[in-house]
Amino acid sequence: MLLALSEAPDGRLRPSDLAATIGWERSRLSHHLGRMERRGLIRREDFAGDSRGAEVVLEEPGSAAFHGATVPHLTAVRELFVEALTPKQLDAATGISAALRKRLDR
Repeated sequence: MLLALSEAPDGRLRPSDLAATIGWERSRLSHHLGRMERRGLIRREDFAGDSRGAEVVLEEPGSAAFHGATVPHLTAVRELFVEALTPKQLDAATGISAALRKRLDR
């Protein structure tokens, strides 16, 4: 969720767009947003273009939490997966990933 918000224009998305982006049901998202809002990671604002809607906005503590988790996560991925493979195996994995992505995009 923090990744989706960090990549969104101005760090904000409508809840329905956020749910679609991360593949969650709206009710699950709503409960999670409440917890994140209480922790100060996000805030909900009225949507300027629609008085009935809202936007989820990434707050600075949410951005800091996301970026703080990114480095250790990427380090672990590199150590556990990338460094375990030879260059030839990495090339094969790249080809396999591309084929799977193409299939999933259909």
